[in-house]
This record gives sequence, C-alpha cells and structure tokens, in this order.
Amino acid sequence: MGNADAPSLGPEGRLAIIAGRGQLPVYLAQAARQAGESPLIIALKNEADDRFDGFDVVHAGVGDLALIQARLRDEGITRVVMSGGVARRPEWREIKPTFKTLLKVPSVVRTLISGGDDAVLQMVIKLIEAMGCRIIGAHEIAPGLLARTGPLGRHGPTEDDLRDIGKAVEAAEALGRLDIGQGAVSVGGRVVALEGVEGTDQMLQRVSELRAAGRISTRRRGVLVKLCKPQQDMRADLPTIGLSTLENAIRAGLAGIAVEAGRALVLDEAALIAAADMAGLFVVGIDAGLDGKGVS
Repeated sequence: MGNADAPSLGPEGRLAIIAGRGQLPVYLAQAARQAGESPLIIALKNEADDRFDGFDVVHAGVGDLALIQARLRDEGITRVVMSGGVARRPEWREIKPTFKTLLKVPSVVRTLISGGDDAVLQMVIKLIEAMGCRIIGAHEIAPGLLARTGPLGRHGPTEDDLRDIGKAVEAAEALGRLDIGQGAVSVGGRVVALEGVEGTDQMLQRVSELRAAGRISTRRRGVLVKLCKPQQDMRADLPTIGLSTLENAIRAGLAGIAVEAGRALVLDEAALIAAADMAGLFVVGIDAGLDGKGVS
C-alpha cells in the first residue's frame, strides 16, 4: 500500500499526516501532494476513513506510541500534522509506550480519563515532539481552507441572525474556556444547544429533534457558530465545517452557519457554498473578538 515514487523529503524532511475521522486528512494529503510532497499517512485504526489510495499508509492504534515512533524514525519524518476526529479515547491497556514515554504513562492515563479535548491534544503534541518531530497546523499545509471574513456565498445574515450569532459566540467562548466544545446554536436570541463530546453533526441532529418535539420554535430559524477555544493551539483541532455540517444545519431549520475567520476550516468550499445558496442558507466568516459583529 504505497506510492511507487520515492518519498519527497524537501528541505525540512518528510511530512506525516496522522489521520482520524472525516474528510480533512484526505484534503491535507492531496494538498501536500500538490505541493510536491509524498506524505506518510498514519491512519488511526477504527477512526480513519479508508480513502488513501496511492499514498504510503501505516495503520496504528490511537495509543500505540511505540509503533508510531518507529515509523516516524524509519520514514525520516520531521514534521507531523494531526487531522480528523477521534471518537474514542484509548483505554490504558491499549497504550503502548516508547522507552522514553514509559515513565509518563500514569500522567497520560490521567489526562485521557479526566482531561478535556484540548488537554489531550496538548499531551499528544508533547509526546510527538518528544519523538523529535515538529507539529504543524493543517492551515500550514492547506491555507486555502481557512475561512474568510464575510459571507462566502450569495446570502448574508439578517439583523435577527446577527443577534443569534452574538449570543452563540458568547456561549461558544464560554464552552471553549471549559475545554468542552467549539460550537453553539442560538434560535431567537436564545442558546438552545451546546456542542459536547458528540460533535457538531450530532448536536445539530439534537436541534432537529427538539424542533420536531416542539421544544424549539419553528417560526425562528437560528444560527450555528463554531469558534476556536480561547486556549486553542492552532496546530490541532481547528473548527471545521463541510457538506455534512450544512446538510444537518438545513435539517435543523437554521438560517446559516458562522465560523471564525482565519481560525476555522471550510472543506469543499465550492460545493458547500453552491448547496448553501440553493438552500437559502448563509455561511459567513466572523471576527469572534467583536462578538460576531465583524461581518462585512
């Protein structure tokens, strides 16, 4: 399972993409190849989608640090980008440490049990850096994925929508400070849903169910906002939206989606905007520091 071409090391050494769930790892692999690189894909077992034909792929368990370090060393990897979601944290029995990380296992287990997502990501970053690699952000591989300020399609937010954006920004920032999630939904000036460990799509499905049950007004549409956490490391887990986000926003009866400009990723933007335009939804990049008012 590999690329017939010799790996492209470039001036900074070879790149590895640690791939979890979703489309982002595939986008990054393709962007890296277009830039002349031959990335190694470390596909996390039971997480990564199997869509890496033509790339060098290694399958590793989420907690198999020894295997990951060995492949990073053997393949001459100097840079690593972490991408995609991880639905399940490994059990302590699944952690296979390297010799250097053996003494860190107790703190790793404590973080996995009680730490929020950001705490876990920071732990993973430190472990990979201890393997001699530099962690880089997805936006450094594919800067074109970063959301721009203002409406991305034909439709823009109304005054009522701007009010919902402001309310959802406040909620998402508070949620982020607690290291819980990145998204919130406001309908009619009232926050009705916060993103937890289930993720954005499941939160939107919950909004759909609440509407169907009459718990949320069907006369007012509402807005999804996704922001970086205040303490967010830009090298990992940037807020991301794609076609599935839009489809679930439509099912939830929302008026649109607002994401943080320059600090959120928009996948397959052309197709997403075409679908949003057809459905009458807006997608907008905002300056969260202005409580969502930074929309031009």
